[in-house]
Amino acid sequence: MTTHLDTHPRTHCAIDTDGRLTFRLPPTAGARPRLLLRLRPKKGRPETTLHLLDLEPGRADGDLHAVLEPHPALDEGRWDLYLLPEPDAERQRLRPGLKDLRALVDGHLRDRPAPVAVRIPYVTKDGFLALRAWRRTAHAEARAIDVTQQAVTVQARLHGAELHADATVRLRLRGTDTVRELRPRIDDDGRGFSVTVGQEDLTGGAEATGRIWDVFVRPTTGATPIRIGRLLDDVADRKHVFVYPALTAGGFSSRPYYTVDNDLAIEVTPAESPICPK
Repeated sequence: MTTHLDTHPRTHCAIDTDGRLTFRLPPTAGARPRLLLRLRPKKGRPETTLHLLDLEPGRADGDLHAVLEPHPALDEGRWDLYLLPEPDAERQRLRPGLKDLRALVDGHLRDRPAPVAVRIPYVTKDGFLALRAWRRTAHAEARAIDVTQQAVTVQARLHGAELHADATVRLRLRGTDTVRELRPRIDDDGRGFSVTVGQEDLTGGAEATGRIWDVFVRPTTGATPIRIGRLLDDVADRKHVFVYPALTAGGFSSRPYYTVDNDLAIEVTPAESPICPK
């Protein structure tokens, strides 16, 4: 029986409340080791964005340490991590070690200034260490989502902007110019809000086929709509983790869910024929 030896270095990482990431790797024989972060390109596109961090030996443990400061913010997307032992050496993917993400767990409780920058370490499907990063001018963080027999109610909080009296929640039918506008209930501080979406808001006047509504908040008339999602905790991919029940009425089934980018959407299908949203 042959045992496969995994030669990919294991990397410990920890993040603080400011978003500062510290990485720790075992010593390497390379003369000038560095940590390479690569923004994963879209399918069929070349890689264009790389970020290099110097790896320095720690005073106590002898391991190599690198620090990714919170600024400048990383471009939005998924970043793969590599060890670059020397400038011209072949880069090596990194396996995850211990991840200390405790500072992220209650991240939704802290107000964030604009721009809102988030990074979450996670493990890829093939077992390597990566970062999920978001960078947005402003962000509306979904909190509680309540589904009853009559409606879907979403509670959220705005970061990087403030709500005015004429603020609206916008449902945009994906792939079309169709928009439904609803009035939210706004908290006294101009940041927290909630909105209730009825089945008629999702189905009235539309064809009886599968559809997906993306959910935004517009702070005031004429302002750029801000996507509602959930980014401010330690879950990098929540689509299959947070699963909500469906509101079923009038021959339709409406179910809130998080997209692959952790943005909030509502899937509407004929009650007998659910689809698989993206």
